[in-house]
Amino acid sequence: MTFTITVQPSGRAFTADAGESMLAAGIRQGIGLPYGCKDGACGSCKCKKLEGVVVHGPHQAKALSADEEAAGYVLTCCGVPQTDVVLESRQVTEAGAFPIKKMPVRVSALERVSSDVVVLRLQLPATDQFQYHAGQYVEFLLRDGDRRSYSMANAPHTQADKPGLELHLRHMPGGKFTDHVFGAMKEKDILRIEGPYGSFFLREDSTKPIVMLASGTGFAPIKALIEHMVAKGITRPTTVYWGGRRPADLYQHDWLAAQAAALPWLSYVPVISDALPEDGWTGRTGFVHRAVLQDFADLSGHQVYACGAPIVVDSARADYTTQAGLPEDEFFADSFTSAADKAAA
Repeated sequence: MTFTITVQPSGRAFTADAGESMLAAGIRQGIGLPYGCKDGACGSCKCKKLEGVVVHGPHQAKALSADEEAAGYVLTCCGVPQTDVVLESRQVTEAGAFPIKKMPVRVSALERVSSDVVVLRLQLPATDQFQYHAGQYVEFLLRDGDRRSYSMANAPHTQADKPGLELHLRHMPGGKFTDHVFGAMKEKDILRIEGPYGSFFLREDSTKPIVMLASGTGFAPIKALIEHMVAKGITRPTTVYWGGRRPADLYQHDWLAAQAAALPWLSYVPVISDALPEDGWTGRTGFVHRAVLQDFADLSGHQVYACGAPIVVDSARADYTTQAGLPEDEFFADSFTSAADKAAA
């Protein structure tokens, strides 16, 4: 048995098999629904159900509350249709979705850039072209069937010279994958990935100025967006806010500062929340998402691209839309949900 899922206002339709989530069915058929974690933890795929019956699998209340579900909202990542369904979703794309591929990759470099962050570079198969949008992510396929997601930190045009991916990984002590990365992993190891995934990418049909917000390794997809804008000659005024607890957390501070110095349209504001006296920090302090509000009381004419810890992304979404007039459909996010976050769902 199959059910038809129709997405308004685009009118696009696709089918879902019995027991299949709407998001999985959409990805399988190249339908560009918005999503992030795919595990009921981040809420990026939440949309309004206009018609039909949907049953949800496990998910976190912060992604979809009981009140929201009662009001007709669904999570497509864990929502399984029981009838034909009509959804209202703002981000269905007619074109531009790249095919999902599984492939082996070789570790070409492991660079420790701070005490708990590694820049991992992967060599892609020369015979298998891998296409993605700046801002998307791949999943590592672990031997026990688990998966771990990381965003590409290099823009797609960099594939032309040497096919490869740059990923930024923070060590989560006790983490199945990052313990291995920071311990036994070495150059030339072979891993398996699948992707690209995610609906976080630059909306190039807009001319609005941009605020980019990153916490920790949420800088990775922001870096890819900046590289993409440079390569495409996009010069929309852009301000990047990057937050960390200590200055060392801004592990590519020099690179970003150099970009801001060289590009008239790019500004950079580093923000530190828990600097110690020995850090000698004289820059902005506090919560990074609040620094944006200190500088932009009115965001009604902007787009915001936010990446990093769920608490930062969720706080930014709530505060910018309620306090600074940012339209809800101009906030684009990639919430870095951990394996523990997903397990809690």
